[in-house]
This record gives sequence, structure tokens and C-alpha cells, in this order.
Amino acid sequence: MNWFIETFPKLLKKNLFNTPFNSIVSVFMITFILKAIFGLFDWLFVSAVFSGDASTCREMGGFCYPFIKEKLPFIIFGFYPREYIWRPVIAMVILIGSFIYIKEPKRWGRSSLWILLGAFALFFFFMRGGLFLEVIPNDKWGGLPLTLMLASLGILFSYPLGVCLALARRSQLKILKTLSVAYIEMIRGVPLISILFMSSVMFPLFLPEGVTIDKLLRAQVAIILFVSAYMAEVIRGGLASIDKGQYEAASSLGLSYFQTMRFVIIPQAIRVVIPPTVNTAIGMFKDTSLVLIIALFDLLNTTKTSLKDSDWLGFSVEAYVFVALIYYIFCFLMSKYSTRLEDEFGIKSR
Repeated sequence: MNWFIETFPKLLKKNLFNTPFNSIVSVFMITFILKAIFGLFDWLFVSAVFSGDASTCREMGGFCYPFIKEKLPFIIFGFYPREYIWRPVIAMVILIGSFIYIKEPKRWGRSSLWILLGAFALFFFFMRGGLFLEVIPNDKWGGLPLTLMLASLGILFSYPLGVCLALARRSQLKILKTLSVAYIEMIRGVPLISILFMSSVMFPLFLPEGVTIDKLLRAQVAIILFVSAYMAEVIRGGLASIDKGQYEAASSLGLSYFQTMRFVIIPQAIRVVIPPTVNTAIGMFKDTSLVLIIALFDLLNTTKTSLKDSDWLGFSVEAYVFVALIYYIFCFLMSKYSTRLEDEFGIKSR
């Protein structure tokens, strides 16, 4: 305590009040920040409305919690039948639970892959139905389960595809390298929204008459193909950081190219690129909101749709604050997990 009393004023003077101009700017910024914090606290808790209806919220003027309570089922689950909401709840618990279980590096291996495949199989079983469950078509899927599905499958399949693309780009085979470079640069040169639009509108035009492919499947494949190009560049950076001596050591042991990559090079490269990989995954998780262009009701789209209720017009701030909190929680957890892996693998941040 004595150290704090003695040191804190010195730190303030050194960093915030070391010149007259900095002192004026610091006072202004501190005042602005404190006013914003107190104003936000008052809006969220002091003046907030915790019960009542839309008219009560309009009279009080604070954060309208009754709006969140009223629209929560639709924001989270979209048009999924209300009597079967327990099914997407179980599906999300299984999927998230599998991620929590395999997050420990000591559990990584083939068993983790089988756990993930089993979790996704159960996820689709509960979401769609079959056997003793009523079938719910995927045009009724929406909200958080759809966002989790698109993001999870996008990460799971784009990563190995990105590894293959990165290896192909560094290959000595001209044809393989050229095709890889062309694919990566072409995909990275267009926005995701255009690829989703093409998968939804243009791609069906090239199919034979009478042949259709599910819209959700097309969107999922488009996301995987898009993200894999960015993953490829991330992993290529990791491959380039591996010292040439590692290749020579593997060659001296008589390892083939595939053995060298599998047991020596790729494990080291993946360890190096954990931060940019997670950064790409976080960006992809947020970019799933772009599926609204092809009329898929992800978490952000269900939130927008909930604002069209005439009884609850004018509460868009509450809706977007709530959905932003959900996105923040998932992205923050991914970021913290990345930091933990960096510490475990001894990756030094620069």
C-alpha cells in the first residue's frame, strides 16, 4: 500500500502530466472517460427498466430489459419451432462441451477428431431430427446455433485445407504451385459477400435441371473455401520461419517428404502461427453474419428481424448491445485460449 501511495503519483506525473499540454489533454480525456462510464452505468442499471412493456421503457428512457426478455428466444433460435427449442439447446451444449473437452493440448490426437465428428453428428441430429424426432428443415434454423455451426465447421475444415494449400504453394512442382497461387490470390482478392452471393445465386444456374444443392450447404462450403485461402497464407508464414537446418536434419534421418512435413516441419509451423490463426478464426466467426445476404438468419440477422416488431420499435440500441456482448464473449474466449496456448508452447510475444 505504501508503495502504491508513493509510486502512483510519480507515474501519473511522468506519463500524463509531464508537460502543460499533456496535462490539459489528460484532464480532458479523464473527464470524458469518467462521464462516459457513469453515464453508461446509469443507463444500464440506475435508469434501466427491468419489468413492464414497451411504453414503460419509453417513459423511463434507460436500458429496456423487457425487450431482451421478450425477444430472447427469437434472437437466439430464430424461426425454430418454440416447442422444440430444447433441441438446439442440447445441440449447442454438446458442441461447446466437445470444444471445452479437447481444448487441452494433451488431449489432441485422433480421439479428439472422433469426438468432434461425434459432436457434429449429434448436433445435426438434434437440429434436424429423424428417427424418433420430428424433422425440422434447415430453413427454420437460425440465431446462435447457426452461427456456431458455420464458424465451427469453417474453422475445422479450412485449417487442413489451408495446410495443403500452403504446402502446394511452396512445392517444387510448377503446376501445383501455380494452381495454389492462383486459387489463394483469387479468393483473397474478392470479399466474402461476393462468394456467398455466387454460391447462392450463380452456382445453381450451372447445375443440371432438377439438381439442387441445399442453400445452407452452399454457404458453408463458400465460407470454408474463403477462409482456407487466408489460413494458407498464415501457415505459409509459419513454414517460412522454420530454419533450413530442420529440413536437413530430417533428411539426414532418412525421412521422406511427407514424414518430414508431418513429424518435423508442420508441428513447429503450427505452433509458431497460433496468434494469427486465432485472429483469422475470430474474424471468420464475425464474418458469418454476412450470410444474411443469402437469407440465412444467423445471430445478427435474427437480431435485426426482431426490431421489426411494431410493438417494440425504437429499441435497436438494446438489441445491438446484447448481440455485441454475445460476439464479444466468444471472441474474448478464443483470444484468451490463444494466449494460453502461446504460454504453454513458449511462444514469446514481441
